[in-house]
Amino acid sequence: MNYIAWSVLALAAYSFVAPLMRLATAGEGAIPSTVAAFVANSVLVVATLAVIGFTGNGVVEHLGDPRMRYVLAAGACLAVGILAYYRALAVGRVSIVAPIFAMFFVVSSAVGVVLLDEPVTARKLLGVGFAMVAVVLVAGE
Repeated sequence: MNYIAWSVLALAAYSFVAPLMRLATAGEGAIPSTVAAFVANSVLVVATLAVIGFTGNGVVEHLGDPRMRYVLAAGACLAVGILAYYRALAVGRVSIVAPIFAMFFVVSSAVGVVLLDEPVTARKLLGVGFAMVAVVLVAGE
């Protein structure tokens, strides 16, 4: 599968995270968002270990790689982001929380341009602009 197919699969799967988390963490007798985050991410860890085992990718030999600091920093950002996202879903509407959360792709794109020297095109700027307008329209009350 190429990166587009992987991206579409990620989109399809991740589209259900917010509604499912909202159902689990909101209302009477709700599961605390931190518990939901722990269990959901435990599923992620088990699935990842299964894929690592299936593909034969080793872990230990990569632990000393200098780039592992980026992985650890990404993990810290992921932890903060997911915990905050799940908490927002527990107390807010999916139709507002999810679009605001989805703005991470705009910020990530900007970081890619600024820090990774990725090219900027008028088409990309227009797309990011439309995405921002869409989020404002969708997330507005």
